[in-house]
Amino acid sequence: MRHHVLFLCTGNSCRSQMAEGWLKQLGGDRFEVYSAGIVAHGKNPRALAVMQEAGVDISKQESEMLNPQLLNRLDFLVSVCGHADESCPALPATCRKKHWPFDDPARASGTEEEIMAEFRRVRDQIRARIERFVART
Repeated sequence: MRHHVLFLCTGNSCRSQMAEGWLKQLGGDRFEVYSAGIVAHGKNPRALAVMQEAGVDISKQESEMLNPQLLNRLDFLVSVCGHADESCPALPATCRKKHWPFDDPARASGTEEEIMAEFRRVRDQIRARIERFVART
């Protein structure tokens, strides 16, 4: 049985994209994985870069808005930011909602090196959370 999982974020540009990539990489065929945003901001090039550094190519993923029809197929909806958690629509009884708040690396400031360090930190936090999820599901 494949679990259908959606990662929801505000703009579907960083955190939800990274979570989708990690679950596809670490979960194998056990999961059908999606990501979406309340709005679609497009993919953040720094998120693509840090995931590529870790050996995960998310360049073919799309930045999409939440599709209401998809909700009926989900086993899990995971919000990765407070705004998405608060804006999440009503879910079918068969869908379990989880909230995994991660800092938004797109809001990082400083030098390019400092910003990329924040993207890597969040990437690694997401990976650790996905590893625990895969082990328990």
